[in-house]
Amino acid sequence: MWKKLFTPYDINGCTIPNRLAVSAMVTNYCDRDGRATKQYIAYHEEKAKGGWGLIVTEDYAVGPHAMGFSNVAGLYDDDQIESHKMLTDAVHRFESKIFAQIYHAGRQTNEKSNHGAVPQSPSAIPCPVMRQLPRELTEEEIAVIVTDFGQTALRAKKAGFDGIEVHAAHGYLLAQFLSPYSNKRTDCYGGIIDNRARIVREALESIRANVGSDFPVTIRYSCDEEVEGGHKLPDALVLARLFEEWGFDALQVSASLYSQRFNGIVPSMYTDHGWLIDSAAIIKQTVGIPVFVVGRINDPRMAENVLLSGKADFVSMGRASLADPWLPAKAKRGELDSIRYCTGCLKGCSDSLRHGKSITCMVNPSLGKEYKISYTETDAPKNIVVVGGGPCGMEAARVAALRGHKVSLYEQKPNLGGKLCAAAYPPYKHEYAIYVAWAIKELETNGVMVYQNTNVEEDLLEKLNPDKIVIAGGQKPLRPPAISGIDKSIVHFAEDVLLGTVQPGDNIVILGGGEVGCETALFLGMQERRVTVIEQLPCVMQETRFSIAFKMKQMLTFYDVELQTNTTAREILDDGVLVCKNDQHVFLPADMVVLALGYKQDSTLSDSLKSLGYRDNLIVAGDNACLSDALLAIHAGFKIGISI
Repeated sequence: MWKKLFTPYDINGCTIPNRLAVSAMVTNYCDRDGRATKQYIAYHEEKAKGGWGLIVTEDYAVGPHAMGFSNVAGLYDDDQIESHKMLTDAVHRFESKIFAQIYHAGRQTNEKSNHGAVPQSPSAIPCPVMRQLPRELTEEEIAVIVTDFGQTALRAKKAGFDGIEVHAAHGYLLAQFLSPYSNKRTDCYGGIIDNRARIVREALESIRANVGSDFPVTIRYSCDEEVEGGHKLPDALVLARLFEEWGFDALQVSASLYSQRFNGIVPSMYTDHGWLIDSAAIIKQTVGIPVFVVGRINDPRMAENVLLSGKADFVSMGRASLADPWLPAKAKRGELDSIRYCTGCLKGCSDSLRHGKSITCMVNPSLGKEYKISYTETDAPKNIVVVGGGPCGMEAARVAALRGHKVSLYEQKPNLGGKLCAAAYPPYKHEYAIYVAWAIKELETNGVMVYQNTNVEEDLLEKLNPDKIVIAGGQKPLRPPAISGIDKSIVHFAEDVLLGTVQPGDNIVILGGGEVGCETALFLGMQERRVTVIEQLPCVMQETRFSIAFKMKQMLTFYDVELQTNTTAREILDDGVLVCKNDQHVFLPADMVVLALGYKQDSTLSDSLKSLGYRDNLIVAGDNACLSDALLAIHAGFKIGISI
């Protein structure tokens, strides 16, 4: 099956055992002083166990005021070396190699994350996300930063790292100098591309002076900054040849910078798989050093084809390694259907960082917990009944079975997956179905007995005599009684429309402009239906990540979906909806009304079981908010399964 994926490749004397690399991702797992914690070490060690050829760590700050996040790694002080030596020792117990990515955040930070320091930049232009006005660096300060890069590289070598990756991508300080978008200087660090790149060349010279010529030093940079006035692929080709000429040993081709509207750094499910492959291929044609490509590649076969076509020498996977640290090992064994694939949801990785937290993963709730969890089989196996075959129930059943319990799962509907089944129907969201299929296979593999179209009632429980009963469901979509006519025959729930259990109308009004309502609107708009979304708030998708909402609005506009905000539904009639907007009543004709107004908790089953005397062995998973969110639901199921 594999011709190149699992072949070794040499980078300046360092032999990487295979072509699968983990690209650098911020975790926020280190302590406030940049030292490696048990959590940080175990997180990387799990990837080494899983067979990744090369692991590139997150940004190691080159100075105490170079940090973009509060708990990123640092090697700006000799006292930090010891903890990171423990990291490299852990990784080296397996075959993987590990490179330290080193960086300065520049303007892409704030005083809270950066030990109280004002952000710095080549020019006094704020980062569009951080929004804080940076201070323009002097030439003397630039010289200090150049020295810091060299000293940080030396500490990385002393800590046992196999190489260095210089971070000159994604709008961090070196990228800020490279880009005409953020560098407006007129001294020797501004103007033509050679001057803008001067700090990178000087940083490399400083690194080489400290680590020598026989230590791998690579560079990550953006082939397209995806912003007006930023550099594009033609500029990236010039830079590639300069980087090779100066002595970098490999190129990591990435793209984008931090922006509210376009963010290819952590592309969502709305970004095509392998979207940077062709750009990397063009760059590879201009240089003789190895080229890494990244960009929503999570299928090993896609990676193999990239290598076979000669478009890159290594394939980097970031979030795919979060979803399944064992992806390489599973692929090598040919167990492709056992891989837990990344869905591109951004919920646990990117969104957690946006809120100042450490990363997690929707589909892999063990991420970041590797240092404290154990799947060791229990000495006291129990008879467990899980009620509810949604993401929470499936995860609870899967993990409990892994721990050696006898588990049976009951679902009253014909299919497992809960709300994730309907969530997979809108465009670009098919990977939710891939996750559900994986979870179903895991239940089978681990011996969970699954019963569908089955209600759990008293006589069944008497027969089963379970030690524990897990209630992992019990939600109903909202049908607000305050809206007159809400029970009319033209009214349907979004889930039913998506799953195809009702025939869509031709002229549809959707009540609710959240993510579900807008995705359903797009789903119907692509079927050439006339769709109007009613939202009482000032904007639709108010709780959705801005870059995803921006993309969604573009697609809704393209398919002529009308968005009516600051609008409230008053009455549903047989042929339309009466709404109120700006104190004016307006009639919207419709042959179908779709409700996308959220869910409410239904405790009927748990209350019934408590009344039947099962209170002491009953576990109710989470609350309404928990079960409404796939990440929270899966994590709640994991917590139950691991602790029973």
